[in-house]
Amino acid sequence: MANKIFESHNIDLDFLLKEIKLGRIGLPDLQRPFVWANEKVRNLYDSMLKGFPIGYIMLWESPENYSSKMEDIGLNDKELKSPKSLIIDGQQRLTALVATMYGIKVKDKNFKERNIKICYNPLREVDRFENWSVAYERNPEWISDLSVVFLAKEQNTLSRLRRAYIKRLNESYEKNNLPILTDEQEDLIENRLNELLGLEKYPVPVLDIYRSASEEEVAEIFVRVNSGGQKLNENDFILTLLSVYAKEDRDKIDSFCEKSHIPAAGTSYNNLLIVEPVHLVRMIVGVGFKRARLRYAYMLLRGKDLDSGIVTEERRNENLAVFGAALSTVIDLNNWHAFLNIIAQGGYVSSKLIAADNSIVFSYILYLIAKYEFHLENQKLSSLFRRWFFMVSVTSYFSSSVETDAEKLFADMKTLKNADELAAYLSSVIDSRLTEDYFAITLPKDLESSAAISPHWYAYLASQNILNIPMLFSTSHLAMFLLPGAHGNKNAVDKHHIFPKNYLTSIGIDSDRERNQIANYTYLDYQTNIAISDRPPADYINEFIQKLGEDNFKLMCENHALPQGFDTMEYDEFLKERRVLMAKLIQKAYKRLCQG
Repeated sequence: MANKIFESHNIDLDFLLKEIKLGRIGLPDLQRPFVWANEKVRNLYDSMLKGFPIGYIMLWESPENYSSKMEDIGLNDKELKSPKSLIIDGQQRLTALVATMYGIKVKDKNFKERNIKICYNPLREVDRFENWSVAYERNPEWISDLSVVFLAKEQNTLSRLRRAYIKRLNESYEKNNLPILTDEQEDLIENRLNELLGLEKYPVPVLDIYRSASEEEVAEIFVRVNSGGQKLNENDFILTLLSVYAKEDRDKIDSFCEKSHIPAAGTSYNNLLIVEPVHLVRMIVGVGFKRARLRYAYMLLRGKDLDSGIVTEERRNENLAVFGAALSTVIDLNNWHAFLNIIAQGGYVSSKLIAADNSIVFSYILYLIAKYEFHLENQKLSSLFRRWFFMVSVTSYFSSSVETDAEKLFADMKTLKNADELAAYLSSVIDSRLTEDYFAITLPKDLESSAAISPHWYAYLASQNILNIPMLFSTSHLAMFLLPGAHGNKNAVDKHHIFPKNYLTSIGIDSDRERNQIANYTYLDYQTNIAISDRPPADYINEFIQKLGEDNFKLMCENHALPQGFDTMEYDEFLKERRVLMAKLIQKAYKRLCQG
């Protein structure tokens, strides 16, 4: 066979787990986020017990020179500090098995510690595994955490565990006037416990990919052995390499992400983005290497020269130094919060107004480049990036082709010589998108939507924050209700249909797409929403005119893009006119940003 770059074979599960414990196979630390649902773990055990396949484990041999590195990876202390292989596919499966068999806590995606407990019933013929619940905990027929069985084997206390289980079960039967276990049933329990322990000998199919394989070849192998043709999870790939080559940097990334979930002073917590490791990796590669494609990250961490394609330990060390320096800049809290404050000053005060995480991620990269490489003065920096983020958000600049768009920006910026040229360049990008035709033609068309997540609706709300406009029929501002802590059991504000859904249904408009048009929405405080209820505008408008006065009511309509006399309009006419007015209000807010 020409150019063979892998071999396949089966490895008993207990040997595979032993290799992980020793550190010969690199499995990311179990204190990293684990995203599988418990049901998936339960099904994994059920499949193994039935002899069903559970998929390949894909290993990639570490580079030759890795033996010089002395970083820890995986769980607990290890005899070996240098993994022979990295797990490319199968991390979640193996993490699930290690955690459940040995009672080791994991962290969920929100960095909260938890045990994964799988219950086991040796008396059942089918469905012997279930996810833990109080009911199974209290039911004496169930071993509420199967890890006690595997740990008992390790500690040579299996007979004691079996006797305690049988005693507890018989006591329960006697208490409920049921016959105690027969000798045959006790034998069955012993056999079933041994059957459970026998899962350690489950043959796991393993693909061992040679160190000579390139990143692209590894990714292609991954795609071809997965029947669904799914892509190699680049993020998991990158984080595995970080755990191997730069454990300290990996720990910093995880710490920054964890603290973004927890409200506390002096941390990365914020109202706009719950930071994930992939966000930081993108930021680091962008700031440090001026690259936007995530796949470059694992190439760089392997020590690849992106121009020559050659992998060397020297290049890896150079890349890791750049990576670490960029990480320090990215996670500097002064930089992080200063940038987020700029976004908030541009009206985007809450994650509820952020349509795409990448709008923050890539804008932050550009912000740091402008600050540290072009030394753009702080006031100009703030003013520029308020406008920049507004443009990025309303036009979905960083959306489907985010990596391509960002790569072009990085390429163009290489030709710029100073801060003035950078400011002029980014301003030209903004101006080319936010033209008069955009606000007059494109944006009203974009507002013709009922999408639940709409950057154009969010831009309208952000514009009201910029212009400091109170909510409709209120003296309170929306921004104060978008921040954490503004809600109890009931939201303090409600998204209100200006033409209520029930009213529209009564006149024959029963399509949700028509009724839930963006142009039919506004925010109201809770009490006002109750007062209006399902009444059409023609029924309630006079109440508010009398309450506010003609002039104030007219001003309020202008501030909320409501056409004069909207209460008597046909619904379609109202939507058409309001879209134009909403676009004008967004333009007005943008011009306000341009003034300073």
